[in-house]
Amino acid sequence: MTKSNFTKTKAQIKSYQYYLFWGACTVAVMAGQIFVGAGYQSMSQSVRDLTEMIEIKIELDELSKRRYPTGI
Repeated sequence: MTKSNFTKTKAQIKSYQYYLFWGACTVAVMAGQIFVGAGYQSMSQSVRDLTEMIEIKIELDELSKRRYPTGI
């Protein structure tokens, strides 16, 4: 029993569509991961900056208390 050319071509088209579908899914998932990673990095930098500002404010308050123990 041999397969006809039509059956072979039909199988090749299915195979092509299969790999095209999974290739597109892979690219979509990778793009999403990159997008989420970039957003996380941006958020992390914002939190780091906010923490630095809070630390500076606390240090300034402590210095003021040392300099003027009774207050201004």
